Amino acid sequence: MLAPGDRAATLRLPDAATGEPVTDPWREGPVVLAFFKTTCPVCQMAAPKVQAIAESGVRVVAVGEDPPPEIRSYAERHGQRVTTLSEPAPYPVSDAFGIDTVPALFLVDEEGTVRDAVVSWDRDAWNRFAVAAGGTAVSEEGDGLPPFRPG
Repeated sequence: MLAPGDRAATLRLPDAATGEPVTDPWREGPVVLAFFKTTCPVCQMAAPKVQAIAESGVRVVAVGEDPPPEIRSYAERHGQRVTTLSEPAPYPVSDAFGIDTVPALFLVDEEGTVRDAVVSWDRDAWNRFAVAAGGTAVSEEGDGLPPFRPG
C-alpha cells in the first residue's frame, strides 16, 4: 500500500452520480481519497465516518469498487454524500495504490504526494488521520463502533 511520501497513482474515473470523468482530484487541492466496496461490512460501518471527515471541512472523494447504481444505493443507505467515483474490475487504480483491504484512506496533497494513509477500521488511526487531514476526530467510545475491526 502507498505510504506517506509516495507519489499517488494517477486516476481517471467516472463520477458515480454524473458519469463525468474525474482526473487526479488533488490537482484542486488536498483531498482524502476513501476507497471502499459496497458489500464490505467494515466499509458500511465506517461510511458515516467518511462523511464526518467531509463535514469537518475536509475535501473527500470516495472511490467505490462497484458499478454506479450500486454506489448510489450504498451512498443513500449509509449517508455518504461525498463525490464518489466508480472503479470497475479489475480495479487498476486500487491496485496502483496497493490496496488489498478496504476501507482505505489516503490524504493526498496538491502535489500528488501521499501525506497519510489508514486501512480498515481503527478508531485511534481514523481520528488521527481526520485531524491530520485538517478536520476533527470522527469517533469516540460509545458511538456504537468498535475501537478496532480488521478488514
